[in-house]
Amino acid sequence: MRRRRQSQEDLHNKERWLISYADFITLLFAFFVVMYSVSSVNEGKYKVLSETLTGVFNAPQRSVEPIEVGEQPKHSLDTPSEAVIPPAVTEAARNSESDAQARAEALQTMADQLALEFDELIEQGVVTMETSDHWLELSLPNSLLFGSGDAEPHYDAFDVVQKVARVLRNRDNAVKVEGFTDNQPINTPRFPSNWELSAARAAAVVRMLTMEGIEPERLAAVGYGRFQPVARNDTDEGRRRNRRVVLLISRDASVRGAMR
Repeated sequence: MRRRRQSQEDLHNKERWLISYADFITLLFAFFVVMYSVSSVNEGKYKVLSETLTGVFNAPQRSVEPIEVGEQPKHSLDTPSEAVIPPAVTEAARNSESDAQARAEALQTMADQLALEFDELIEQGVVTMETSDHWLELSLPNSLLFGSGDAEPHYDAFDVVQKVARVLRNRDNAVKVEGFTDNQPINTPRFPSNWELSAARAAAVVRMLTMEGIEPERLAAVGYGRFQPVARNDTDEGRRRNRRVVLLISRDASVRGAMR
């Protein structure tokens, strides 16, 4: 009897299990790949974590004297300076502050005395005076001391200087005498410019103060010429105000510290 030949469709149906088997193998391979990736360790992250933990546990102790619970600290946090600043330094600072206050009060006393000596001239506006905690400024017009274009004091100047010397005597305050002129040019054999004239007038007042018993080491003479005016030089009144001699009396004893 002749065997029937199998059709092509029957052969195809019998080989479908190969497709399922291939899919199963693929899924199994993917499963093992995922399991391997999960089980493997990230060496970089592990190294960072290890170094961090090592640094934390090996860090030096930050608290020098740990405070136990229930006990009071040995030193009060409100007054640390008492344990740090030596008593000698504190005492020196107090003495310096006390000395500065005493000198400021003495300077104010001198200002009151000069105000009494020149009360009429101050009321008339001829003499001006300014004070602060560090200096006393007494401004005298040149007409009260010198003739026009001259540095030789006239007769009335000696009485003015005597009044100033009575206040300065028996003290150690430094005094700087400043000379000023207007902007009118001068050219004489003795005074080629206003520089020489202003400096000579300041030096003349310094010499008169030493004749009245003021110690020379306390004094200094400075000439500013036509510079540093206090008023305009285009009027007679302004030029008159600019021609002046200023006594700058310092709170301190250092003559080089008698600055504005």
